[in-house]
Amino acid sequence: MSKKTLPLGHGALLELAMELPTPFYLYDEEAIIENYRAFKEHFAWAPNFKNYFAVKACPNPTIIRALAKEGSGVDCSSLPELLISEAVGLAGDDIVFTSNDTPANEFKMAYELGAIINLDDITHIQFLEDTLGLFPETICFRYNPGPERTGNAIIGNPVEAKYGVTSSQIIDCYRIAKKKGAKRFGLHTMVASNELDGTYIVETARMLFELCVRIQKEAGVRISFIDMGGGIGIPYRPEDSAMDLAFVSREMKKLYEQIIVPAGLDPLSITFEVGRMITGPYGYLVSKVLHVTEKYKDYVGLDASMADLMRPALYGAYHHITVLGKDREKHDHIYDVTGSLCENNDKFAIDRSLPKVEVGDVVVIHDAGAHGHAMGFNYNAKLRSAEYLLKKDGTIRLIRRAQTYDDYVATLRFDGAPVRI
Repeated sequence: MSKKTLPLGHGALLELAMELPTPFYLYDEEAIIENYRAFKEHFAWAPNFKNYFAVKACPNPTIIRALAKEGSGVDCSSLPELLISEAVGLAGDDIVFTSNDTPANEFKMAYELGAIINLDDITHIQFLEDTLGLFPETICFRYNPGPERTGNAIIGNPVEAKYGVTSSQIIDCYRIAKKKGAKRFGLHTMVASNELDGTYIVETARMLFELCVRIQKEAGVRISFIDMGGGIGIPYRPEDSAMDLAFVSREMKKLYEQIIVPAGLDPLSITFEVGRMITGPYGYLVSKVLHVTEKYKDYVGLDASMADLMRPALYGAYHHITVLGKDREKHDHIYDVTGSLCENNDKFAIDRSLPKVEVGDVVVIHDAGAHGHAMGFNYNAKLRSAEYLLKKDGTIRLIRRAQTYDDYVATLRFDGAPVRI
């Protein structure tokens, strides 16, 4: 079971929602940092342990900088993510660049920053060399185990996934990279997303440890570091439980001692790319109720929409909803909670039990701190919402202003403006 808490009391949040234009995102900085520290502590035994925060989860420089101060690196997958990371002072081994179908300019920027480049495909080896005019001394490959593992609804079945190097290709990747002059090698995988079963992570570690041994034997390459990817989930539903990280760490350590140490591969650095688990539980979407309507069903219409939080529409994902000031009332009304987009799947909840909701009520949508604002978009010309940070001293800081109409049209050309090709 997971208790759904708020970063402030109901009264304080109500006051904030009256003061600030809704909808807006609110992140709890202290809770995020404490969560990161706890995660890192679980793996204190692991050689050179490091987490590379997945920028895609929450690409806000203020939050990335706060995590970087705690020793976190970043996992980037695009040019803007690289530039954001550079802007907060990260470079070199503090950045892992993992992409797919990657354009040349992104490889160039990753190399200029000294990032660890993680290749997604065997054909990218030559493409990278042609792009840079040389081959990096440090290189990593993303492994796709295919039928050896099962994925989940978010990331898909590995056999059908576009990501990664296959089992039959992986040895050749390291042989080729070694011939091209690479001297330091990493091994990466990412075969699950939002996983709560710790056994899955343990078995992923087993797979990578055994593959390290195979690569050494068949390619003559010693793997210096493994990247477990992300995939550690959070309990979105109150009845769910968080992953038992103590169990994961304990079992991974056993496997390390059983597989890596006897093979002479100790020390092998262990890293993750956890994003959702770090910030997800401590980000909140705050919205006001605009309409309550009765049709064939009862609907609560918010001033937020799937343009602000896409996950329920995209995945059918559950996000807990709190109606501020009504926490002690019976949840004896059934509603679909919707936004205003011209799409019928613009719903935050379907057939959700809530207290009686009235126009003007303020609702908080929980667990929106990862893949929330980051996945927002401008369909129906909806403007992006602001992001605020709750500091340890209780102050609220604006860390991304709301988008304006001028922002939205800034890239447009009116009145037949000439197109230069």
